[in-house]
Amino acid sequence: MTVLLIILAVAVLLHVATCALAAWRYLFPSRAQPVARGPKVSLLRPVCGADPFDAETLASSFGQDYRDHEIIFCAAHKNDPAVAVVQRLMQQHPEAPATLLIGEDLITGNPKVNNLAKGYHAAASDLILMTDSNLLLPRSYVTELMGQWRDGIGAVSGPAAGIRPDNFWASVECAFLNTLQGRWQLAADQVGYGFAQGKTLFIARQTLEAGGGLPALGRLLAEDAALTHLVRAQDLKVKLPPRLYAQPIGLRSLSAMWGRQMRWSQIRRDGFLPLFLAEIAQGPLVPVLLTLTAILTGAWPAWTLPALLALWYGTEWTLACIAGWPASPRDVVAYVVRDVLTPVIWASTWARKSFEWRGNAVTAGPEAPHP
Repeated sequence: MTVLLIILAVAVLLHVATCALAAWRYLFPSRAQPVARGPKVSLLRPVCGADPFDAETLASSFGQDYRDHEIIFCAAHKNDPAVAVVQRLMQQHPEAPATLLIGEDLITGNPKVNNLAKGYHAAASDLILMTDSNLLLPRSYVTELMGQWRDGIGAVSGPAAGIRPDNFWASVECAFLNTLQGRWQLAADQVGYGFAQGKTLFIARQTLEAGGGLPALGRLLAEDAALTHLVRAQDLKVKLPPRLYAQPIGLRSLSAMWGRQMRWSQIRRDGFLPLFLAEIAQGPLVPVLLTLTAILTGAWPAWTLPALLALWYGTEWTLACIAGWPASPRDVVAYVVRDVLTPVIWASTWARKSFEWRGNAVTAGPEAPHP
């Protein structure tokens, strides 16, 4: 019973500690000052398909308070529905240094990297900031990211925080994004072990070229996992921004939510296998099973299980409140559903080798699949 208690205590303390480390970022923001003037930055935004929030998220590319930057939108095909949105926004902001490039270089098995290639080669800057189209950028986005650069940093990157869930499955997706994945990434960065996330990838051209250039981002299933390894191979670190930037979620079906989580789970298995193996133990599954065992054997009273759950999810909910993430009663229920689904997703991941991203097959390796 002593061993059981030790394992339970370690699991709960780890959960509380990661929540506390993530909350620290919001309670006590970094002293790093935003940089409003400096070297030119090339902001690359790949677009593919139609998203309900495209007009809002892509419009946030404009009006950045960083003085010297350019905006390069990248589309693989001229008939992509996002092209019309970009063209309209560029017409509304004629003063902005914005360009739309169309075409695809089949340099990897990753369609997103292939889409970005033309923008990367056309960029006038050696500071390349690749930002997903569904990320909502504050005016201080570039200045805040520039403020994270210092000696030993090879890239600045970070996951998104889900906002505006309009139904229950959207809340479950936010539960995955925010108080699970976002929490762990913020906590890891707080102790100096940051991971890149594809929503924001900010890197110097010389660092990327030293690791094999843009094709190197196709060596794994996801460009962010490949970039993390590329940066660490040069004895550099990935640094997260002081806060997570928002991604509007809107409506989500169960199948859409499931597909996204399966895709991200495959990426973690492919890029960081030892950490992925440990994922099965990061949720409340092990503590709950241990507590049930102690209750059924008469070692502990029945009230210890609801006390455990109240502590576990209460800590998580407190983090969400501090960070300004969705934290309604529905979101708390979504935490529970997420934790029920997590072992199923983890087990199902072992049967998958590739996936689709917005209708495009994604494979690992430098060679692109031919149509």
